[in-house]
Amino acid sequence: MDNQAIVKNIREKAEGYFARGEFFCSEAVVHVLNEALGFPFPSEVTMLASAFPIGLGKSGCLCGAVSGGAMALGMAYGRKHGDQMPDQMFPQAARLHDHVKAVYGSTCCRVLVKGYVFASPERKAHCVNITGEVAAFVAEQLLRDEAVAAKLAANGA
Repeated sequence: MDNQAIVKNIREKAEGYFARGEFFCSEAVVHVLNEALGFPFPSEVTMLASAFPIGLGKSGCLCGAVSGGAMALGMAYGRKHGDQMPDQMFPQAARLHDHVKAVYGSTCCRVLVKGYVFASPERKAHCVNITGEVAAFVAEQLLRDEAVAAKLAANGA
């Protein structure tokens, strides 16, 4: 599977999980990228993302998809107690933030959904799109790293 197909598949899976109501934004991003990486963490790691939807527990702050994307980057580049912070971690997280801000004008949930009736299908479709965009962007970044790209390719992401 080529890189474009991997990214498309990850985007569609994340969007599908959210669109079908199986996961919220942050959970969908974490789950699909954990799966794509070959489950380096048990599937229960998705539970760690459950507090982030709707801008951190419905507070409207940082977009849950962005939070999930940052958590997914941590799956690839995070550290264990006593380890040095990998050089890639902060620049990758900053790229994610900057990308979402460039595409959508903000990373704040309440700003991203301003003008939508929250319970409307239009708002949900907008958030599904953001979720897919974040999952795809993180996948694209991970595919630039040969060691991580090999995991994505091996798992037929």
